[in-house]
Amino acid sequence: MPQSIFIFDFGTNEEAAQQARHKVEAWQQGFRLGKKMLIKFEREHADASGEAAEAEPAPAEKPKPANKKSAGAKGASAAASDGGAEKTGAEAEKDQPSSRVRVLVRLDFSDHEKLTLQRWLDRIPAEEPFKAAKSEAIRPGNPDFAKTVELFDSLD
Repeated sequence: MPQSIFIFDFGTNEEAAQQARHKVEAWQQGFRLGKKMLIKFEREHADASGEAAEAEPAPAEKPKPANKKSAGAKGASAAASDGGAEKTGAEAEKDQPSSRVRVLVRLDFSDHEKLTLQRWLDRIPAEEPFKAAKSEAIRPGNPDFAKTVELFDSLD
């Protein structure tokens, strides 16, 4: 199977990386790609700022659920608080200015879908959230392909 992996380095821009994730999830759902297009994140944190950033999320988490409860209806507030827990975790990671975010997108199409694979290889780097990021395409002929596949498989 022809398999390709894009590596997009968003630097410290967590918001752009999340926009990219939303874009890929929309493509997966809209084009019914399923497991043919997967996305994973690699985050590298600096040791010194990691201790300071752990103290910051606690104050940022408290106002968010209070605002959602006051703005939403009683039935919707329970659903909002469930989604709020996920968002506060993402916001806590966004608050860390020194963490570097890399997004890995794996395209895994079968042999008879070579044209579709090529179209996605051309389309993804040209789309808006991916334009600003430094990108690299790793194909099976590349000497770093095996290391990149291991990295992709090791990420959650």
